[in-house]
Amino acid sequence: MVEHFHQSHNFVKFLVILCLLFLAAVSVEARVRHHKWEVKYEYKSPDCFKKLSISINGKTPGPTIVAQQGDTIVVEVKNSLLTENLAIHWHGIRQIGTPWADGTEGVTQCPIVPGDTFVYRFVVDRPGTYLYHAHYGMQRQAGLQGMIRVLVPDGVVEPFSYDHDRSILLTDWYHKSTYEQATGLASLPFVWVGEPQSILIHGRGRFNCSTPTTDATLCNATNPQCTPYSMTVVPGKTYRLRIGSLTALSALSFEIEGHNMTVVEADGHYVEPFVVQNLFIYSGETYSVLIKADQDPTRNYWVSTKVVSRNSTTPNGLGIFNYYPNHPRRNPPSVPPPGPRWNDVAPRVAQSVAIKSHKDFIHAPPQTSDRVIVMLNTQNRVNGFTRWSVNNVSFNMPHTPYLIALKHNLLHTFEQTPPPENYDHENYDIFNIAENVNATTSNSIYRLKFNTTVDIILQNANTMNLNNSETHPWHLHGHDFWVMGYGNGKFNQSIDSKNYNLVNPIMKNTIPVHPYGWTALRFRADNPGVWAFHCHIESHFFMGMGVVFEEGIEKVGKLPTSIMGCGESKRFHRP
Repeated sequence: MVEHFHQSHNFVKFLVILCLLFLAAVSVEARVRHHKWEVKYEYKSPDCFKKLSISINGKTPGPTIVAQQGDTIVVEVKNSLLTENLAIHWHGIRQIGTPWADGTEGVTQCPIVPGDTFVYRFVVDRPGTYLYHAHYGMQRQAGLQGMIRVLVPDGVVEPFSYDHDRSILLTDWYHKSTYEQATGLASLPFVWVGEPQSILIHGRGRFNCSTPTTDATLCNATNPQCTPYSMTVVPGKTYRLRIGSLTALSALSFEIEGHNMTVVEADGHYVEPFVVQNLFIYSGETYSVLIKADQDPTRNYWVSTKVVSRNSTTPNGLGIFNYYPNHPRRNPPSVPPPGPRWNDVAPRVAQSVAIKSHKDFIHAPPQTSDRVIVMLNTQNRVNGFTRWSVNNVSFNMPHTPYLIALKHNLLHTFEQTPPPENYDHENYDIFNIAENVNATTSNSIYRLKFNTTVDIILQNANTMNLNNSETHPWHLHGHDFWVMGYGNGKFNQSIDSKNYNLVNPIMKNTIPVHPYGWTALRFRADNPGVWAFHCHIESHFFMGMGVVFEEGIEKVGKLPTSIMGCGESKRFHRP
């Protein structure tokens, strides 16, 4: 009897182990998600005007990557651009243990040359809404971008509920090529890129083809590619809208006529819910909002997005919030909402301040920091050229990517004098044009002690135009940071740091610096690698508005040879 029990008990144990092994095999198998992408130029008419756009497998925006927390993403990228290099950044993914997969040309890898295939492999370690986009030159604004949706593991419940999950990517759109724009920015006399021609809602917009000087052969208002974006909803259902912005220049407001939105997630972190009618969103940010289809179901409603913080001539982007069973292209009977005033800063600051960590998901920040770096953002001249600077230093990218140079001790490939940690705080007047607008260029970097806590104060100032201070969205690679606070005017270390939110600050990877204001953030330098930190406005980063951090480089594993082949890394490359 006892022997029989032992036998049957062992058999059950054997079955359980077998089941567990089978489940492990299944779950491991399910966890690697392969994507094969071909990136090339194609003629597209996203706003009815035909121009060259960069597509992924024929699409712009590219395919949305959907995965579960903990999955490994493998993206095999073939560069079919013929005459241009390429790199793709996975925006908001921290790349823990894979700093070479960050996709930042000049910082973490050599570019992918035409005809080559490069494999990105990385883990998505947190649920939430993220982005991807080109990180070479100004290619992002030619259409190479998309969204990443990371779902919670099976059985995990989020702190809110909804019936359906949708993603919407907001972008601005220029008719000039990025070559023309980059050449203008780097020319004497300086040629500014100007305001975009259209705002696209998930790759669709509408340019007025009868605009004077428009080439009629290039603009076709009946092209199906520029049919307005339409989101079909079932009356009574609740929708999670994952909204991301990858604009090249514009800060935006987003609204759905007659509907409130409840903000529940920001950059992959749960937010203590709050209600808005207008969501302000800056380039590089993502939000999840909940929206209930609870209005009159016999009609459709406008989806509208508007440029804020610039006195822009760009018409509002329009789409349709379509109540089933109305026709998805049936225009609403109302006039589209005009949106907030472009120069009304107060509600934008109020939204920034309102974003706090969800009470059940607070990651407490370190109460003190080991190092404070104050970064004054200014517009300057360098040898007559117009540039953007941090503490009067305008950033230039070296030919040998920093990750390779630091790991292989090629320190002669970039300047070794560290960049300034502050500016002439006493004498600099942030409200006026600087008396001396001249700056210098450098490719030196900040070396951070591993595992220390770093505070960054981003300080805004006047540009080289009278009474003008711009909104700058800053994005940190490789980390999330705690948003410690915002303020107007000049940051005062002894007073303002006492008012930091040390209780429930939200964590983000992208943050706005408002006109004539400051933003304070804190992060742990605990991710071995080399990480860019820059303004996410395409032309501003191109003009030098960025810095680079190194931390724990000695802890980085052996670099793959696939990231090499440019500058002094040519000798390590085995194609």
